[in-house]
Amino acid sequence: MIKAIHQIGRYFLMLKEVFNKPTKWTVMKPLIFKEIDDLIIGSMGIVSFISFFIGGVVAIQTALNLTNPLIPKMLIAFATRQSVILEFAPTFISIIMAGRAGSYITSSIGTMRVTEQIDALEVMGVNSLNYLVFPKIIAFLLYPFVIAVSMFLGILGGWLAGVYGGFVGSDQFLQGLQQDFIPFHIFYAFFKTSIFGFLLATIPSFHGYYMKGGALEVGKASTTSFVWTSVVIILVNYIVTQLLLSS
Repeated sequence: MIKAIHQIGRYFLMLKEVFNKPTKWTVMKPLIFKEIDDLIIGSMGIVSFISFFIGGVVAIQTALNLTNPLIPKMLIAFATRQSVILEFAPTFISIIMAGRAGSYITSSIGTMRVTEQIDALEVMGVNSLNYLVFPKIIAFLLYPFVIAVSMFLGILGGWLAGVYGGFVGSDQFLQGLQQDFIPFHIFYAFFKTSIFGFLLATIPSFHGYYMKGGALEVGKASTTSFVWTSVVIILVNYIVTQLLLSS
């Protein structure tokens, strides 16, 4: 318990240090664009693939469970929209990103720690935390765009699976998409996505920056990073949902 509290305090102290003594913009600019390419653009392929088929699976599962002929078929689209927008796109994709982007962040920073590159930055008078972590935080400001694409492809996958699988007509599906739509749900999804993006940038960085040991420990730190990032995302998801949707 004491160790956990120590690590949490260390994490918040790290966040404070990230925003201290900023690196020159001429140095920071290419770092930010590199992180956007590696973490955001580089993740679009796997995010698009998973989102499309998850939407299709949700639509098929819903259709197969609507056995009562009195239940309108447009509920297939309604259930697909609600599932994708509220949970599958923001939360499920964030767990995937914890494995894809989070492990990359931890291993890259951990390797720099092992090879003493971070020590070299400190000797040169550079704030290594700002240099390494801040560009990742800025890159993840674009994370809601990734989730927006995920939402679109999830619903598109649901439409294709529902219509071409013979479960629902196209007109019924489009009608179901508009049924009882609440714009606040979009705000809710993007609000928690922004928090998840910050967590995805900082928790893996924390585990990579403070790891000790050699190459074997880099792998262990990546695994630990994925586990804790996923746990915190699920906890934050519960808290945000309780605060924004239960009232």
